[in-house]
Amino acid sequence: MLAPSLAEANALARRLTALPEVSRAITLSTFVPTQQEEKLALITDAAMLMALTLDPVEVQPAPSDLDLVRAMSAVAKELRRVADATDGQPVVDAQHLATVLERLATGPEGPRATAAHAVLEPLRTLLRQTRTLLQADAVTLDTLPPELVADWMAKDGRARVLVFPAEGAHSNAELRRFSDAIQSVAPEATGTPIIIRESGDSIVSAFLQAAVLSGFAVIVLLGLVLRRTYDVTLAVAPVLLSGMLTLASCALLGLPLNYANIIALPLLIGVGVAFNIYFVAAWRAGEADLVQSSLMRAVVFSALTTSTAFGALWMSSHPGTASMGRLLMIGLGWELAITLLLRPALLARPPRQQGGSPGSAGAG
Repeated sequence: MLAPSLAEANALARRLTALPEVSRAITLSTFVPTQQEEKLALITDAAMLMALTLDPVEVQPAPSDLDLVRAMSAVAKELRRVADATDGQPVVDAQHLATVLERLATGPEGPRATAAHAVLEPLRTLLRQTRTLLQADAVTLDTLPPELVADWMAKDGRARVLVFPAEGAHSNAELRRFSDAIQSVAPEATGTPIIIRESGDSIVSAFLQAAVLSGFAVIVLLGLVLRRTYDVTLAVAPVLLSGMLTLASCALLGLPLNYANIIALPLLIGVGVAFNIYFVAAWRAGEADLVQSSLMRAVVFSALTTSTAFGALWMSSHPGTASMGRLLMIGLGWELAITLLLRPALLARPPRQQGGSPGSAGAG
């Protein structure tokens, strides 16, 4: 978030840090250390004590290869002596190191030089870094690097505040609580957790609208094709029932709707209606024994074929894709169960035996 000034950014950071959902809040002032006088005094003392160690008056020449052989042999001998006096994992490590040093000491010069370089170069780097650290000076806002200041303050004086969640805030619910807590203090705040939450809510809302619109469009098309309210009800009722059973199963299995699996809702409506329209059309044509018909076998085999694609999504390593595959499999399972169990019962009598009431009551 942005505050009008650095002072207001610091005040906002203090309020945000007090929230239990927040671990820390950073502004440009965070890069200016506190208690600098005491810390600089300690650094000065350390620099004086280590001056001759880091920058000696006399520097001995680099050891010769013979010196390396003697040193490696002596260290290997000492490691074996210490290892014989104790036990445990350190003994195994000491013996392994002693074996390596003995091989280097008795081998050609090249590997010894390589080993010495591998040990000495990191040490030289560490000594250079230590020298630099011991040359620390006072830090103020004016002495901070310009590129750092540009990351945290705009030219018009507005200051940036960066807030981190408390440890363990990794799930959707925890990140939602974190972003809600931040926006309760700073409603204009943005960032990755808020963007993910808002985009997810937008996607879920869009697909819920798509499901409602697709359901309405399906009913309108069925009305234009079937031209009887009773027949439209026969085609739509099983879809609604399978949809409710799918949502109930998701609640029982702990599978919430999210911005990945919500894509499946309009698809499930289309699949369910596609199955049912075949049976209603066959029923209108006079087919009475739907359970043993070739149509039933065709629908079952079609559902099984579709389930292979949905199952492949379920086995995906991507959490969102796998979640969509699970929801599709659950919905398809209920669609097939309704088709096998409820659909034949609804169409048990041919339309000519319905008298005039069902058809005529819904006739336009």
